[in-house]
Amino acid sequence: MADIFQTEIKFLPGVGPKRAELLSKELNIETFGDLFYFLPYRYVDKSRIYSIREVQPTMAYIQIRALVRSINKIGTNPHNYRLSIIVQDGTGEMELVYFKGIKWIESKIEVGKEYIIFGKPTEFNGRINIVHPELTSPTEHGIPGAGTMMGIYPSTERLKNSNIGNKAIAKMQYTLWERCGQGIEETLPEDFIKEHRLASLQFALQNIHFPADALSLSKAEFRLKFEELFYLQLGLLKQRGIRTRMSNGIIMHSVGKKFTDCYNALPFPLTGAQKRVIKEMRADMKSGRQMNRLLQGDVGSGKTLVALLVSLIACDNGYQACIMAPTEVLAQQHYKNISKMLDPLGIRCALLTGSTKTKERRALHQGLVDGTIEILVGTHAVIEDNVEFKNLGLAVIDEQHRFGVEQRAKLWSKSQVPPHIMVMTATPIPRTLAMTLYGDLDVSLLDELPPGRKPITTLHATESHRGRIYAFMKEQIKAGRQVFIVYPLIKESEKMDYQNLEEGYLRIVEQFPAPEYVTAVVHGKQKNENKEHDMNLFASGRAHILVATSVIEVGVDVPNASVMIIESAERFGLSQLHQLRGRVGRGSERSYCILMTGYKLSKESRERIELMCQTQDGFQLAEADMRMRGPGDLEGTVQSGLAIDLHIANLAKDGPVLEEARRAAMEILDNDPLLEKPQNALFQKQLKLLRKQGKEARDYSVIS
Repeated sequence: MADIFQTEIKFLPGVGPKRAELLSKELNIETFGDLFYFLPYRYVDKSRIYSIREVQPTMAYIQIRALVRSINKIGTNPHNYRLSIIVQDGTGEMELVYFKGIKWIESKIEVGKEYIIFGKPTEFNGRINIVHPELTSPTEHGIPGAGTMMGIYPSTERLKNSNIGNKAIAKMQYTLWERCGQGIEETLPEDFIKEHRLASLQFALQNIHFPADALSLSKAEFRLKFEELFYLQLGLLKQRGIRTRMSNGIIMHSVGKKFTDCYNALPFPLTGAQKRVIKEMRADMKSGRQMNRLLQGDVGSGKTLVALLVSLIACDNGYQACIMAPTEVLAQQHYKNISKMLDPLGIRCALLTGSTKTKERRALHQGLVDGTIEILVGTHAVIEDNVEFKNLGLAVIDEQHRFGVEQRAKLWSKSQVPPHIMVMTATPIPRTLAMTLYGDLDVSLLDELPPGRKPITTLHATESHRGRIYAFMKEQIKAGRQVFIVYPLIKESEKMDYQNLEEGYLRIVEQFPAPEYVTAVVHGKQKNENKEHDMNLFASGRAHILVATSVIEVGVDVPNASVMIIESAERFGLSQLHQLRGRVGRGSERSYCILMTGYKLSKESRERIELMCQTQDGFQLAEADMRMRGPGDLEGTVQSGLAIDLHIANLAKDGPVLEEARRAAMEILDNDPLLEKPQNALFQKQLKLLRKQGKEARDYSVIS
């Protein structure tokens, strides 16, 4: 059966080469298997037929049974006319409108005949109509073998214009089912299916496309979601098991003078969370296994200090540590903060970025090779081939989702025995997502803010408040504070966004004239040196205002900045708004975040803005963001970074299924870590099939 699933889609009756090309380009459907797993995103109950009098423009998809009274072309230009079909039943009449595919529709429809009409009602000029409905004769209505619920499939304009609408896709699915449905092979062992009370794969695929009723659909959905999440977890946990058993980590027994001196010199005590996390890492480092730990901490929770203290454990044991950041600004900031603490203790720390001069590089390379540089802070420059360490024992990767697998692997190859790995992220990740994205890492959580961090007052404002906001900014600047103003730049090419920033900058310069006020500007279209210059102008306190795009989202530390104004705040997601807000509130002064929006807000945007004003808990916001927008935006496009494609499971909504699937995977691996027993052969076979070719999505086998 697996071979039939690999058959090219053009060989399915009714498809052919032309349609196959379109399906491949528009929907990535290339094989029978792709079509089987191309699933409806919602369903319409087709058991109900409405009378025309009952139809309202607010309804979703509906069906009516009506007689065609007239067919007319309206408009003078043959390239631009529309087809108007007036239909009637015993309760009234309605217009059906077609702008495309007119010739084909005309050839199919006859005046005086009755049709079942299916579509979404809308209102135009006070009259209800349906644009581009599906029409079928009552005799051929529905797909044989299907129940009363009809799946609605994702589509594109291009497909609809080529008459590959919902009806055509449903017909292809039925043809495929007729040809291959009876031969579908099971992908889970029979005992496992019984134990977890799952429907068979054959039942699931039939009822996901042609549900007999709501209960059958629910059983089909659960089976398919469970299977996807089970194999995803099985792969991750198996890999983690292999790594844990195989990797002989560097053993770091002692906590020595360097750690103790730094700890004793801290100007403030560590939080309970920081102490707990350091203990967890210390246990990993002396266990004899390689540490692979994710450190999650909200904005300002003190991750950098944890990274420094853990690095000093490595130094105390005769090893070097390396801290890699995604941008020069962030690397410089880490270096500045770390060297401030290490210089008095005589511990040598160095900075390596793309801007490091050749002469400095030579001395730096020498210091790394002879071991006199104990901690290296840097950007991607750290993983260049010519950078060699004497004995790298710990690699810390900040904002790790910005680095690819190959880049991380390069870092690991800098040491003969794989160094301990600690990855940090300030993006709070909901538990279900962390289990999936980082299922093969141990997770530590910094869930306490250091003492002295004051809550940030968050306010919602519209254009009518602008005058008062400018007056408030002037007060804050007079008191010696600084102000961020952030504009959305969703894509660099969006002219409108760029103009917004340009206009905003000009308006600020007008309202805050030089020389009394200095305004810096930072955006993605600037040359690097200009960007660095303006960023440094603000960071050093020489500029009062920084007008920027969201490039400042990660890690700019200006303790003196007390006001963050986010323009068009409705265009940002919750996680991003929270990251931006975290740029203020870093000093001892009270800080403010002002969310500027238009007057008209969608329900979802309003909910986001209200949540921001109510809470500063990043994890609570991340859960809400994932619930509202799905997981895609939290970590770049999360789902596409997974080792296994998810067709139906949704990480935002299927937490309980994920937990159950993970438990099932753990049980199997507890008894058979490498899936070598005969009863687990099917699991092993499916895992191999499912792992996308050549995609090591978060696969740490490169270092085991």
